[in-house]
Amino acid sequence: MSKTISKGMFGLFFEDINYGLDGGLHAEMLENRSFDFLECHGHKSNYYQQEAPLYGWGAYPSASDIELTASKENPLNDVNPSHLVADVKKDGAGFTNKAYEGIFLKKGVGADISFYAKADKETSVFIKIFSEDGKELVSSAEIKVSSANWTKYTTELINNEDIKAGKFTVVVGNSGVISFDQFRAYPKDAVLGLFRKDLVELLKDLKPGFMRFPGGCVVEGNELTNRYQWKLTVGPSEERKANWNRWAVHGNDNDHGNKDMGDFPYYNQTLGIGYYEYFLLCEYLGCEPLPVQNVGLACQYQSDQLVESSSPEFNEFVQDALDLIEFANGDVNTKWGAVRAKMGHPESFDLKLIGIGNEQWETDKVDFFHRYDVFEKAIHDKYPEIKCCGSAGPDVTSDHYRDAWNHFSPKMKADANYSYAVDEHYYVSDEWMYNNVHMYDAYDKHKKVFAGEYACHINPDRVPEKRNSFGAALAEAAFMTGLEKNCDVVLMASYAPLFARLKFTQWQPDLIWFDASSAYGSPSYYVQKIYARFTGTELVDVDFDELEKDRVYVTVSKDSKKMYIKVINAGNADVELNLATINGYHKGAAKIYKMEGDVDDCNSIEEPTKVALVEEDAELGFNYISKPNTISVIVSEI
Repeated sequence: MSKTISKGMFGLFFEDINYGLDGGLHAEMLENRSFDFLECHGHKSNYYQQEAPLYGWGAYPSASDIELTASKENPLNDVNPSHLVADVKKDGAGFTNKAYEGIFLKKGVGADISFYAKADKETSVFIKIFSEDGKELVSSAEIKVSSANWTKYTTELINNEDIKAGKFTVVVGNSGVISFDQFRAYPKDAVLGLFRKDLVELLKDLKPGFMRFPGGCVVEGNELTNRYQWKLTVGPSEERKANWNRWAVHGNDNDHGNKDMGDFPYYNQTLGIGYYEYFLLCEYLGCEPLPVQNVGLACQYQSDQLVESSSPEFNEFVQDALDLIEFANGDVNTKWGAVRAKMGHPESFDLKLIGIGNEQWETDKVDFFHRYDVFEKAIHDKYPEIKCCGSAGPDVTSDHYRDAWNHFSPKMKADANYSYAVDEHYYVSDEWMYNNVHMYDAYDKHKKVFAGEYACHINPDRVPEKRNSFGAALAEAAFMTGLEKNCDVVLMASYAPLFARLKFTQWQPDLIWFDASSAYGSPSYYVQKIYARFTGTELVDVDFDELEKDRVYVTVSKDSKKMYIKVINAGNADVELNLATINGYHKGAAKIYKMEGDVDDCNSIEEPTKVALVEEDAELGFNYISKPNTISVIVSEI
């Protein structure tokens, strides 16, 4: 009996880690744009923050020419009250923004700029970008600030040359006091006006089936006050309450040197990309959104905080999930559907999936299974069509994992709608992946799995970006043959994490690496591309398992027009495959997509496609020679 492969089985998991959102996918070029950043300190059970409203901003040309202070008096709004007050001592003085590693703009792209300002007397303002040696590279037209009330101003920058590490500078023409807030600086080529073009293109080229968001541990927060609250991320961006990022304190440890402040203490969440924008991105990518909801638990690794499941406060978490579905799908006459429509999308986002909890597990103090049951019942009582995803905990080897399946399995057997799939996570070695290719063979067929976070972790002593080696990609490709072959159990799968900004990482390896101006896919990226783009709708039953002793792995699928034969040779010898044994295979013209290289090979900014997918035209017979250290897909007509 053939097996049906879930539509969009291979997708994305996005979390704001490694500066993957602000400083990455979110095309905003400035840091601390609303003067509300927090400086993050502490470690488990002792996190604290200090206001850092002037982080990233500095005087131009010197502190003697202008005095910069932060104020909360007479703010633009009460959500993000802090703003900049500039006491200009000298005509032509101003202030700069750090902008991560500076402003990078390709020739002719330009930027759209906006800000709010007020002044007691009319004054001129210019937005300029200077080179590192002080040369003016580009300037806006003169902006006349003439109102004592907060007023929004817009302008643009048109650059006729490449800008690298430029210094974003606000120049005030006249002395006096002027206040600023809510700066924005987006490249004109930003996708939907919001997303960094090259990063979105890499995502779109994968053809993902779904995107799970916004995390990850960000969903839970290191404290409940730090959790991701979707209702705070919709509406005008100026009125979204900024939050610190839990990854700002990653690595702080009371047991090893009492490290109080890490390498990225100013890693914040502007929420310029919120739930509405995530839905827009999924729509643009053509994939299903899978938002993950907090179940009243802070990160179980980092905190003991929880909201008691018997409390009225817990019911608010449940209501948040119901309101989210209304926001995504509700009629424009509903409360939250009206919010969506006002933001510019009266049509439903057609949400089908929702995650109940992130990486949760049951303990003596944490009743996660009960929490899931409450959420599931509330959701299905009102929205029976929504597919709920559970959690098997942080790994697939511990009692947490076994306890999860002891809970979920009988309930899924009794009611297939109870959980569409249970989210499993594993960050493992290459040997583990090779040894567990058949892991899902033994799963009862009523169990359904979402392999929501996985990656091969090898080369721990290498610099972060070099841990994404071809050797890791080979192991992942081999393991994923087991996911495809067990498509009746594994319904969805996504690599993690998705993005990493060079020099700004908290976790590695990662699928896509980038700096201020360039981006590239790791070898693992191309493995994901193979599975997302070259997997059919039906599994073809084949038996090449005897080749696995030589570390050669084969899986075959088809759709109505094409057959897809994946061959992963992680061994050290040529292997000949008899394609005539594949039911429905026809010799003749075919396309072959191939990756090859040394196991230590990596991609980089300098060599972004050293290990990448290469397309070849071929005329195939019934025999195919697979070379060592290769990943190939044969695409033939049926």
